[in-house]
Amino acid sequence: MRVFGIDPGSVRTGYGCIETDGRRHSLIACGAIIPEVGVALANRLEDIHAKLAALIARHRPDCVAIENLFHAKNVKSALVLGHARGAALLAAVHSGVPVLEYTPAEIKASVAGYGRAGKDQMGHMVKLLLGLAAAPTPHDAADALAVAMCHVHASGRLGALAGAAARAPRNMRSWRNVSAADLAQLSRRRPS
Repeated sequence: MRVFGIDPGSVRTGYGCIETDGRRHSLIACGAIIPEVGVALANRLEDIHAKLAALIARHRPDCVAIENLFHAKNVKSALVLGHARGAALLAAVHSGVPVLEYTPAEIKASVAGYGRAGKDQMGHMVKLLLGLAAAPTPHDAADALAVAMCHVHASGRLGALAGAAARAPRNMRSWRNVSAADLAQLSRRRPS
C-alpha cells in the first residue's frame, strides 16, 4: 500500500509518501512546498494546491492522510492554516483516492507513543521507522511522513478490532456492550 501524508502550512507544507506492507515502511519521497515569500495568500494557496496535485499524481498513492487542524495560538494563524489545509484537501480530493484526517495528538501517539512528542522526537522516530540515516528535513517533511505512518498504524488497529468484533459472541457485537476487558480477551482469541 502506498500512503501520501500531508502536513499543511501556509509558510511550508510538508509532504511524504511511503510504501508499506503494514509493518515495514519504506520512503518513496518527502519534502516541503515553500511558497514564495511576500506574495499574496491566494497565490501561496494556488502554489500549494498545484504542487501537491502534481506530487500526488506522480506518486499515485492508494490514499492520502492529512493532519487535521486541532488548535492554533491565535485566530489569525488558525484561519491562515485553515486556508492552507483547504488547498491541500482540494488537491487530495481531486486525486480520486480516499482522504483521511488525523489530529496532531493521534499522529504523535501513533508514531512516537506519546501525544505531546516534540519535533525532534518525531523526526527521530520517523528516521528509525523508515530506516534512514538522518531525520528528514525540514521538520514539516518528517511530520508529513508521520501522518502517513499514523494512517497505516490506525488502519491496522481498526482492522484488528473489526476482526475481533466479528468473532465476538453475539451479545458483545455492539461496541456499547464491550468493556476493555472484553476487548483484551477478544484480541487474544484466534480466528475461527
